[in-house]
Amino acid sequence: MAQPGDDKEMTAAATAEASKPKFRVPRLPGDIMIYPMIVGLLLNTFCPQVFEIGGFFTVATRGGSNAVVAAILLFVGAGISFKSTPGAIKTGIVILIPKLVLAAALGLGVAYFFNDNFLGLSSVSVIGGISFCNMALYTGIMGEFGDESERGAVGILFFTAGPAITMIILGVSGLANIPVGTIVGSVLPLVIGMVLGNLFPFVKNLLIPGTNPAIAFLGFQLGASMSLSSFIAGGISGVLLGLITLFVVGPVTFAFERLCGGNGKAAIACSTVAGTAMTTPVALAEVAPRYAELAPTAYAQIATAVIITAILAPILTGWVDKKFCQGGEDLSAAGVEALEEAVARDVDGE
Repeated sequence: MAQPGDDKEMTAAATAEASKPKFRVPRLPGDIMIYPMIVGLLLNTFCPQVFEIGGFFTVATRGGSNAVVAAILLFVGAGISFKSTPGAIKTGIVILIPKLVLAAALGLGVAYFFNDNFLGLSSVSVIGGISFCNMALYTGIMGEFGDESERGAVGILFFTAGPAITMIILGVSGLANIPVGTIVGSVLPLVIGMVLGNLFPFVKNLLIPGTNPAIAFLGFQLGASMSLSSFIAGGISGVLLGLITLFVVGPVTFAFERLCGGNGKAAIACSTVAGTAMTTPVALAEVAPRYAELAPTAYAQIATAVIITAILAPILTGWVDKKFCQGGEDLSAAGVEALEEAVARDVDGE
């Protein structure tokens, strides 16, 4: 026989079940920027006239994105600590050098030998996408698989945040005429944020929470300047950009880290594309109009590459940890060959 208490429990359970949301938006890597971008993209595709309504809304969506990019760099800089250990500095530099060199080499190769179009990829998307990693993802991966120096290396990786690296590479190569003052100005918000964040802890606590809202707003701005056709066009080539970052840049960076005495995990964990890399095409188009036509496709490609690398990088880092680090093998003289041979053996079932 049912007791009164049982009825109350059943009623409470039914109420709790009914109160649960029927639909929950799935979380995706880089979704802070990607979801608002999709909203802006759909609005601009099917009812673009809404952006011409006037007032603050039109200014916010059509008034340019550089101010928001500067705010993001200021907020990011506030989270960079001067107290990096020597091990963290070494690890950061070791994994950063090959990543930047390969980004420059591949991007300039696309520009000079393929007329800035390699299977849909331009120098802007290649350099802007590969040159800096998803640091939030890197922190999470190293939190599980890395040691203190590998986790602290994220402080060095932060120096690649923003469009300055791409501007420097394209400017030095002669592909873009970018004034030195523009490059310095692109780094300055990051530096100011670092100084304020390290000198004044309360300012650090004030600025850091602003990063995600600013990124979300920037995503909406970017989407509002895109059409569905440009987003679809960036899809397949964006997947290619992600695979190049993981399976070309990753193994080379892995080899370099092993040669420098590391274990290779940080190299694979940093072989990602950051969501904030989508700021690069926008900022570059503002100072070098010749890239304005490439910008919409470039940041659509980068958006796709963010998802591809964020899904696969943790898996590959865990595989490297299990295959090369737990058994203590010395691969410092083998590098890429050992990694590729091991992958081939796994694929063949040996």
